[in-house]
Amino acid sequence: MFLQTDLVPSTKCTLENIAFNGRLEMEIVATDNTLHENAERLRHILARHPRLIVAYSGGVDSAFLAWMAHQVLGSQMLAVIADSASLARTHLEEALAFARDHNIPVAVVETNELENPDYIRNDASRCFHCKDELFTVLERFRADRGFDAIAYGVNADDQGDFRPGQQAAKQHSILAPLLEANLTKAQIRELARQANLQVWDKPASACLSSRMEYGRAVTPEALSVIERGEDALRAMGFRQFRVRHHGEIVRIEIAPEELPRALTPNMAAEFTATFKALGFKFVTLDLEGFRSGSMNQLLTTEDLLRARP
Repeated sequence: MFLQTDLVPSTKCTLENIAFNGRLEMEIVATDNTLHENAERLRHILARHPRLIVAYSGGVDSAFLAWMAHQVLGSQMLAVIADSASLARTHLEEALAFARDHNIPVAVVETNELENPDYIRNDASRCFHCKDELFTVLERFRADRGFDAIAYGVNADDQGDFRPGQQAAKQHSILAPLLEANLTKAQIRELARQANLQVWDKPASACLSSRMEYGRAVTPEALSVIERGEDALRAMGFRQFRVRHHGEIVRIEIAPEELPRALTPNMAAEFTATFKALGFKFVTLDLEGFRSGSMNQLLTTEDLLRARP
């Protein structure tokens, strides 16, 4: 069922549960007044920090934050995207295209997390080491270019998930304007939709390393295999998916609403041919479908405690 979301003063309409198959499913979670109060709060927060760098990935959160920062600060802000083997070329190109389409100043810097043995080890703290490298590079960039602060796109919903990268952000004193404004993912999507930002319904994504099972070393070769596999799924017409790397086994996650198309003999044959050509010996389709952070289900309480630096 499609639910019209055009806003009027009395309407309750922020988005909560979204299924991406060309339609939108949502729950009523906040009044229009709350939505715009939070958006106005975000503007005031950003106005307090001229000469701002936004850590930019091209996902809906960082793209909306970069766009809003540009609305408030103009040329006094800069979106900076970190490029490495863990960033898919498709995502880099889309991020740069969004910035170009909205005249947002953008720069690309290189990060070298794959030179860090603690990152390569790929235990529960991998994301911490990734963000620690990112923010270390951005801090040097900020000082060299004369900017005053760095912000990133963590939102209010991210507080309920296992995200060790947030600890790295705190250690580097990185600003979190969306979180400070109490904006949820649903509200960010709705505000982006109202602003006609093409990313408003962009499927959630993450770095390619998040597709690797914990304990398996992260290598450029493995990341390349994952990227080529996801490019292939995209070319097949799927929209929300993950290629999970378990060594000789690939576990393909497809969004539940897209699973019927995946669960056919012809598609099974296509999956098998594609992923065996990439070097996997066994090709599997996860019947639970896509869900963010499914690798975290393998972590024990001890793993989680050790992940806290």
